[in-house]
Amino acid sequence: MSIIIAGERSGVGKTTVTLTLLASLRRRDRLVQSFKVGPDYIDPMFHQHVTGRPCRNLDPVLTSETYVQQCFARHSQLTEYSLVEGVMGLFDGISPLVNSHLSFAEDKGLMTNDKGQINDFASTAHIARLLDLPVVLVIDCSRLSGSVAAIAHGYQSIDPRIKIAGVVLNRVGSDRHLSLLKDALKPLELPILGVLRRQDNITIPDRHLGLVPTAELPELNALIDRLADLGDTCFDWQNLLPLFKSQPLPPPPNLPHFPSSIRIAVARDRAFNFYYQDNLDLLQQLGAELVFWSPLKDAAIPKDVQGMYFGGGFPEVFAQQLAENTSVRDGVKTAILEGMPAIAECGGLMYLCEQIIDFEGKSWAMTGVLPTSAVMGGRLTLGYRRAVALQDNLLVKAGTAVHGHEFHRSHLTLTPTKPLFETSRYDCDENMGCEGWGFPANVHASYVHLHWGESREIPEQFLKECRTYTISL
Repeated sequence: MSIIIAGERSGVGKTTVTLTLLASLRRRDRLVQSFKVGPDYIDPMFHQHVTGRPCRNLDPVLTSETYVQQCFARHSQLTEYSLVEGVMGLFDGISPLVNSHLSFAEDKGLMTNDKGQINDFASTAHIARLLDLPVVLVIDCSRLSGSVAAIAHGYQSIDPRIKIAGVVLNRVGSDRHLSLLKDALKPLELPILGVLRRQDNITIPDRHLGLVPTAELPELNALIDRLADLGDTCFDWQNLLPLFKSQPLPPPPNLPHFPSSIRIAVARDRAFNFYYQDNLDLLQQLGAELVFWSPLKDAAIPKDVQGMYFGGGFPEVFAQQLAENTSVRDGVKTAILEGMPAIAECGGLMYLCEQIIDFEGKSWAMTGVLPTSAVMGGRLTLGYRRAVALQDNLLVKAGTAVHGHEFHRSHLTLTPTKPLFETSRYDCDENMGCEGWGFPANVHASYVHLHWGESREIPEQFLKECRTYTISL
């Protein structure tokens, strides 16, 4: 039983609508598995906070179309309901082809490339087609009345493979406003599945990389309660719940589990919390015991570990607290210089630098493993990357191509003489330069976030190096 929540564009309130649905379903004691289209880390944190289950990312760029189907089948079959939150606008995606040229196909009314393919790869529409899910379209009505019909009709007709099951009208201002919207939509015979009025008391704060993560919001439970109250009254549940029914996908192959033999210290606190749950699952399936700890609060790194994993997050926001925890900074540096394998993605990379220079220009000492500093700035680096390994390193062999995602507002003062990767944009030949630190050789520090779902050899190689480190002790 599954639906996908899509927006007519970014910023229309998809996440609010999704959380409202999840909160109301959970209040009804329904088990719900949530999914998020794309590489985002923060929205899934909110999903998990509401459902109590890890949210799964569905991203065919970072993984593959087959993996998306298998991941959805594996986890959706465990609950009564499944809900997918889309990304950006319904058809906002990228071209899977290099050097493709756009043209307009008049017979289909679709923007296509020179091979007649729609350029919405990795979009919400792409995932809806892959999983054969009905789409509930969220429309921001704050500056609309009669024009809502043109928007809804366009999304309803542009791709006949997409089933728009109904709309949710968000940010409706008054009864008169709602009446105008309903009158405009009536000729389309498109069900109105929900109406959310403008809400002044429901706001999720954001900052330079999107929403503020759940761990930093002490009033979050009260907010979720307000969303559940809203959900009880704003949705047409009689017509919405039957939409969750869908044909089950073929069951995915069973994944082998190996007995735990390697302890991996995974930094997880307010500074480091960007992890794909599938990556953590793979480490456990391959025989790792994950030891979660806090570089912010703990007095030392966990005992008897053979590897470390620092995910992304917001070390710049907590730079002073990280800097003041000198025992942990020294312990991390000592362990790595003694040969302990360590993965550090984005925020983790920043933590391994000599210092972080925050938005105000203040310098905060970090571990000093890498002879460079991370400087915060206004420029956002964002996008999918194709990264080709320039040398054998902790995770991949030279010449291996991986697909990842960058999302940060910092840059390094010094680049490595022997970088890990040569990177380019995923959807074209534009070279994005070389990046990543593989020195010491037991370190993999990069701005590029990787999802290992289709690359089991990456965690296998990491754990192999951890075992080798253990033997050498």
